[in-house]
Amino acid sequence: MAVPPSDRRPLTLRDVSEASGVSEMTVSRVLRNRGDVSATTRARVLEAAKRLGYVPNKIAGALASQRVNLVAVIIPSLSNMVFPEVLTGISRTLEETELQPVVGVTDYQPEKEEKVLYEMLSWRPSGVIVAGLEHSDAARAMLAAAGIPVVEIMDTDGTPIDAAVGISHRRAGREMGQAILASGYRRIGFMGTRLGLDHRARKRFEGFTEALAKGGVEIEDREFYTDGSALAKGREMTKAMMERSPELDFLYYSNDMIGAGGLLWLQEQGYDVPNRIGLAGFNDVRLLQGLPTKLATMDSCRQEIGSRAAEIILGRLDTDEAPGNKVELTPRINPGDTLRAP
Repeated sequence: MAVPPSDRRPLTLRDVSEASGVSEMTVSRVLRNRGDVSATTRARVLEAAKRLGYVPNKIAGALASQRVNLVAVIIPSLSNMVFPEVLTGISRTLEETELQPVVGVTDYQPEKEEKVLYEMLSWRPSGVIVAGLEHSDAARAMLAAAGIPVVEIMDTDGTPIDAAVGISHRRAGREMGQAILASGYRRIGFMGTRLGLDHRARKRFEGFTEALAKGGVEIEDREFYTDGSALAKGREMTKAMMERSPELDFLYYSNDMIGAGGLLWLQEQGYDVPNRIGLAGFNDVRLLQGLPTKLATMDSCRQEIGSRAAEIILGRLDTDEAPGNKVELTPRINPGDTLRAP
């Protein structure tokens, strides 16, 4: 029976005990999945707890263990389609365990990351999964002193505080640059986010320009933006760049969403893709797989990154495995329909 609004208060073990007709000690054993309790009694207790809406108070247990069964997951954005897939990997790996992910968003702002990290660590989570290897000195100090598993995700181009799972973005950019040159393109434009706070996009750009330079090619035009990645932004930037530099024969975008916007604009203008002009993005976003023309891209291993990060947290809690893990996954180029064969 639900508690009347006028009597709302935190439910206790006694409430479940009275509703199920067993002792508080038995209720505690059932809810903690401890001790020898008959299947009939266990079912009666769980049914009563569910009917009442009882949620155990784990703060008391946390005082003894110095941690709660939460994993802090700190990401820069929820609007970016990359991170929901990472969260899916984390959630699926933890769903059969006692651990639950709790998400904080930083909007790519170091000072906001500090605040989110401070609040989350104050709850003494069982582990932290945080995007990127670049943090403020204060954030690094908090992570290093947390005394729990810390997994930095998405990037392996650097030294992690504890463990890391991701891809080498410099390698990703370098391999895409090599593939573009191998297909015979030489007059290349680049469009993407401003590279100050998006460290992974900056590293891909560095790897990309390094590969072009080794092939004797330089980027002829570039354009950066600060708003969210969207089809409209890709259309707008592509139009501006092609009107400014009509001789370009390839456009490299820092993500698939603006790349898809550029593809749509080019097709509307009658460009022969990929013969007159080729283009490629990054991330292999599933949403775009239904387009009639498939954008060339590179898979960033998002869901696997989430899964492997959660596995590291679980492994460290179960076996006290030594810190220092670095798991580098291998991104793959999908040439789609916009990168001609070498």
